[in-house]
Amino acid sequence: TTKLPERALLSRTANAQRIAKQARIVPGTAAHNIYSYILYNYFEISIGEVFTYTTMTTALLRSSSIRWAAGGWLFFIAENVVLSENRTMLIENLGDAGYHNVYGFFSTAAVGSIGYAYIRKVRQVQPFLFTGLTPLPWRIASWALLSVGLGLASQTLPKAQIPVAYVQSAEAPSETAVSSTEGPTAPPVAAKPSFQVRCPFDFADKRQNDGDLYGTERISRHPGLWSMALVGLGHACLVPSLPQRVWLCMPALLALIGGSHTDSRYRRGMGGTLEAEYDSKTSNIPFAAMVTTGGWSELANEIKPLNAMLAAGVAAVWAFRRGQVPAAVKKAAENAIKR
Repeated sequence: TTKLPERALLSRTANAQRIAKQARIVPGTAAHNIYSYILYNYFEISIGEVFTYTTMTTALLRSSSIRWAAGGWLFFIAENVVLSENRTMLIENLGDAGYHNVYGFFSTAAVGSIGYAYIRKVRQVQPFLFTGLTPLPWRIASWALLSVGLGLASQTLPKAQIPVAYVQSAEAPSETAVSSTEGPTAPPVAAKPSFQVRCPFDFADKRQNDGDLYGTERISRHPGLWSMALVGLGHACLVPSLPQRVWLCMPALLALIGGSHTDSRYRRGMGGTLEAEYDSKTSNIPFAAMVTTGGWSELANEIKPLNAMLAAGVAAVWAFRRGQVPAAVKKAAENAIKR
């Protein structure tokens, strides 16, 4: 193998040292020993790059900010899976009220740790992936994810409608024009176009399909979980802080594991039911069942289109206006790179 030229090696070494400092690699630890080995055996061949990325990953996993970013979410997932899986046994020993008290206590503690981690340990914390504007590909990905996530959430609201409508209305015939038993029949009155002002929300809109499968249920059995997950992923594309990105991506893991475990329990009759026919036509992961079983035309007829369009518009504003890194974060990132 051939070593890099001295200038290139020094440049890469300085960059590696900066990353290690941001990731808080502690001297004397296993991560530091691996890092030192790679630092002194930095080759241009691909194996050197692999070792470098391995070192960076190990260091990041050991950093307190990454552990705070993932820890609360992992605790929340674990306690939900463990407690709900042992629901029957716990109710037999603690009673229904006791079970819900235990469940509520651990869930509240987990949610509290998630909130504390974001506010105090994760938000706008190093290392940063970029400075300045969020790269355009990330903003496009953010818009797509946010559009689907907000679109799912928008379907739970009343159906939106344009508040002004152009309608055809017919005038009632006058008393003299009304036919009698002795006179001729009154001629039909032509409809007159007019504008009608109405409420922006159609509260009278009702479900047209009486079957078990309707609307966003075709997309996912758990549209609420995946709405939160996709919004988190969409916002994660916009932030430069790696720990903050990890925190924002964790709801997707919750939706994947939590939704799958709920389906598994319902198939076994624990806490609910999942009929075989409904199971075969739907999926946990969004659109997975529709790819194989279809249902696109039914979905198009069942969703609230204006709600979805408004959601896409909000997502566009979110992705392309919030794609600007705040000045404080930009300054902190630039200072970290200089150090």
